[in-house]
This record gives sequence, structure tokens and C-alpha cells, in this order.
Amino acid sequence: MSKHNANNERIKRRYFSYLKEAMRQSEPSVDATAAAIHRFEKYTKYKDFKKFHIQQAIGFKNYLADQKNQQTGKPLSKATLHSTLGHLKKFFFWLAGQPGYKSRLQHSDSDYFNISEKDMRIATARREQKAPTLEQVKHAISQMPVETEIQRRNRALVAFTLLTTARVSAIASMKLKHVDLSEGCLQQDAREVKTKFSKTFTTYFFPVGDEIQEIVVDWVKYLREEKLWGNDDPLFPSTRVAQNTNYQFEAVGLDRKHWSSATPIRKIFKEAFEKAGLPYFNPHCFRNTLTLLGENLCRTPEQFKAWSQNFGHEKVLTTFLSYGQVENRRQGEIIRGLAKPQQPPQTDAIKIAKAVAHELRKSGN
Repeated sequence: MSKHNANNERIKRRYFSYLKEAMRQSEPSVDATAAAIHRFEKYTKYKDFKKFHIQQAIGFKNYLADQKNQQTGKPLSKATLHSTLGHLKKFFFWLAGQPGYKSRLQHSDSDYFNISEKDMRIATARREQKAPTLEQVKHAISQMPVETEIQRRNRALVAFTLLTTARVSAIASMKLKHVDLSEGCLQQDAREVKTKFSKTFTTYFFPVGDEIQEIVVDWVKYLREEKLWGNDDPLFPSTRVAQNTNYQFEAVGLDRKHWSSATPIRKIFKEAFEKAGLPYFNPHCFRNTLTLLGENLCRTPEQFKAWSQNFGHEKVLTTFLSYGQVENRRQGEIIRGLAKPQQPPQTDAIKIAKAVAHELRKSGN
């Protein structure tokens, strides 16, 4: 049985080009769309898209609902269903306007890829994001060994993530020249650093403690002064692997190359938290940790704006809505506290509340 359809492949190439060039989507986003369309084609046994019928969409939804996650063995999550069907809805809506398909498809046909309102609410529900406390992260870092240069790199990597909240893809691509120790900042230059949405911005070291900053400073000095590495060398180099006397491969030091992916970084985090006797927190969780810290430290709208820009966010609201959710425990404390006699609100708190309200009105929420 054929595992592709020539006509489908041609129109898919046009659509992927449209997503990348016209809609400015990233490669991972286009790949996710391609995977969703391939999944649908596999279900229809690679029938030509020109033979699309709404019953195919209905049948595919039922088919998808019965599928299992390959890793957990559990049914696919509502979020996965929503995402997969969403990609297909957009594709068939676009397809209905293309030459050769206009007479066969209608834009409204794409609506049959919608999930129920109930499933939509489950898929898009905002859930509390688990994040480590600042004390937990510092404890994990303090328990990391530093006997070898690989171990020193690993400890500096976790400390650097806390100090800057840089994303793993950015960290894997950073060079020594991007860290300015004299200014205490990180230049995330999108021409060389893989930042989200290819943004270029400056991140000043967050005030998470002198001991954390010292770990990073010592690491940069080690690379520059002892290993004599230059500006274009990686900030966090990959591990060099070689054969030992028994002709077995083992880690023997640092390679003067960047990591090809962010997978080793996540593995370092996992091992660090496990050895410290703590649950695993991925690198991205540190952004939640730093947002909570900012909510405690910032006293004026200008301060929180600067804190938000340090994340690479153009709008303060992005920081609030993406990372600033009140923890359930803290939520309970606040609500119970409202039952007690209240003190007049502080002027700074009023300013911040007004600034957030203003941003919400501008965004239409």
C-alpha cells in the first residue's frame, strides 16, 4: 500500500512554505503541522485531499480519541487532540481557497475538525505550574560535585540558568562573548543565539545571590584563563567522548563544540535534582521561580517592567499571564487573609495594580 500521495505532497509543500514564509512560523511549528497532517493521511490511507469529505473529519476525531500515548499507554490528552485537530482545521481552511480545491471544498468543512466545548475547556484549562523554590534550586546546586571539569560545567550550567532564566536552546548555542561579567549581563543576540522568536535582548543577572553569580563567574574565568578559550568558543561545551584502554567509549573532558541539542542539558538538571533528593524540575520551571521572586521584590511598575524585559518579554502582561499565576497554597492564604481587618493598601501596590489593569484594557481582556 502506498504511503504517500503525489498530489498531496505537492500541496503540502506549498502550505508549509506559506506557514514559514508568509505566517513566519518556526521550523518546530511547521513540523508539528506536518505531523498532524501525516496522521490524518495515514487514517484515510493517503486519499487525495480533493476527495475530502466531512465524514473523514468526524471519523478521524473518533479514531484519534481511541489512540494511546506510546510512552504512558494512556489515551491521548485533550490538549493533544485540540492541537492536532487545530492544525488540520487551519490546513483545510487554507486548502479550500486554493486552485483545484475551491470547487471541491468549502471553508466551513474545516469546522468539522472542532472538538466539543467540554473537551475544549479541558484542553485549554490553565493548571498550576510546578516550580521549585529558590531555596530548592540553591540546595540542588550546592549538592552538585565539582571534582572534574565536566562536573564544574554542569554546576555552572544550572547556576547560569537560575541567574539568567535563559532557555535551553539559547544556552546550548551561547558563546563566551555573550556573557559580559563587567556589566553583569547576557547579550542574547539572535544572529548567533537560538532565542524564542529570534528576539535579541539583554538579560542582566537576576538578584538570586552572590554565591550563584560567583559560580558562573568562576566558570567563565576558567574557560578564558585556564583553558585559554576565546570569544567564539561555547559557553557550555559538549562532552568529549573517547575510547579507554578497554576500547570502550567514555567521557574524557570537554569538547570545543556546542551541543547539537538541548537534551543533555535537561539530563543534567534531572540528575542534579535527583541527587539532591528533590523532584525533577526542568530548566523552564526556573522562569516561574524568578517570576515569583520578582513579585516579592518589585515595588513599582517600572521595576516590574524591567524584570519582565529581563525575561525577553515585550509586555509585562506576558510575564503575569504566562508565569505569574498565584500558587494554590498562596491563593488560600490570600483569600483567608481577606476575612481579617485590612490595612490601607500601599501606594506602590496601587500603582502596580493600576498598571496591570491598564495593560489588560489595552489587550482587550
